[in-house]
Amino acid sequence: MITARRSLSRVPVGSSAVVSRVSGARTVVRRLLEMGLVPGTTVTVQREAPLGDPVEVRVRNYALSIRRADALGIEVE
Repeated sequence: MITARRSLSRVPVGSSAVVSRVSGARTVVRRLLEMGLVPGTTVTVQREAPLGDPVEVRVRNYALSIRRADALGIEVE
């Protein structure tokens, strides 16, 4: 089975996806991994700000707001 990979910033509000990879600056990647955005984790996009930044996601039963620039580095399936 082939799955399409895309950025977390492209997931529509109300949809879920599974994290496959986190990339970017070392400090940002470390912070995101520490907050639970590790490969294999399911995330749900809850809402986004009127201008699109930040994005609120539900991960491991808590709400997390991240910048759209950081969401671009999170690859999901």
